[in-house]
Amino acid sequence: MEKTMSTTVPDLLKDTALAPYAYTQAGGVVDYLAIPKTLEELGQLLFWARDEGLPVHVFGRLSNLVVRSGGLRGLVILMTELKRVEQKGDRLIADAGCDIIWLSALAQDKGLTGLEWAAGIPGSVGGAVFMNAGAYGGQTDMVVDTVTALMPDLTLQTFKRDELAFSYRHSVFQDNGGVIVQATFTLKRGDRTKIQEKMDEFNYARALKQPLSWPSNGSVFKRPEGYFAGKLIMDSGLQGTSVGGVMVSTKHAGFMVNVDHGTGNDYEDLIHLVQKTVFDHYQVALEPEVRIIGDR
Repeated sequence: MEKTMSTTVPDLLKDTALAPYAYTQAGGVVDYLAIPKTLEELGQLLFWARDEGLPVHVFGRLSNLVVRSGGLRGLVILMTELKRVEQKGDRLIADAGCDIIWLSALAQDKGLTGLEWAAGIPGSVGGAVFMNAGAYGGQTDMVVDTVTALMPDLTLQTFKRDELAFSYRHSVFQDNGGVIVQATFTLKRGDRTKIQEKMDEFNYARALKQPLSWPSNGSVFKRPEGYFAGKLIMDSGLQGTSVGGVMVSTKHAGFMVNVDHGTGNDYEDLIHLVQKTVFDHYQVALEPEVRIIGDR
């Protein structure tokens, strides 16, 4: 791993594998990797990439992403060091790199309810907004009021709730190229003990049903209308099926786990195998919830 220094941009890592940074522990080599610590550093990186003519990819915890084995060209920015949180009454204003699990715990500590569903989601605030993440009847669009993003023209823009185009696993930032830097969560006052009990209930349910001891991206497929993806996969006899080092979980058929140094290509190939098999059995087209990017 070679580090290059610059007088105009924060430290860059050159020719670096994404696997150690990803929840799946899979992902190819990227040309440049940077982890800015301030909004100013983020701006410097985006200016530099634009001047160099490089494509830019911005991620949080890499928890809902498959990066193919050929990696990514250009500059990859991880937002994980931008994680400041400010409280204003019943609102929490969180930087994009803040872990959504940690934000949920902070809300409980402050006696604020509305983020209990996020207690076990392994992602960042930015990722939760970008994908409109949700679980156990809760969803990002239920609690986010405003989002500030650095737009492609490198200006900061704040979006109100009705401008965020939230829908199932979708937000406006999947279409407009904005880099989410901060989100405001409007919550309600609640009883700390009851909030913690609800979080414990959700996490207990996760531990019972989900293969948390293996690297994974969580639920791989969106819920098809009228069906449950996991049940379709299970009923197709796919649990335990593997490609390379990646396997359809025997604990929860909706998960794919990295059991033996699996690669991004293994994940993608297994996804395609599951899609084909389920369609052959039930004529239902499964759509990935995870994003698949990069070179083969």
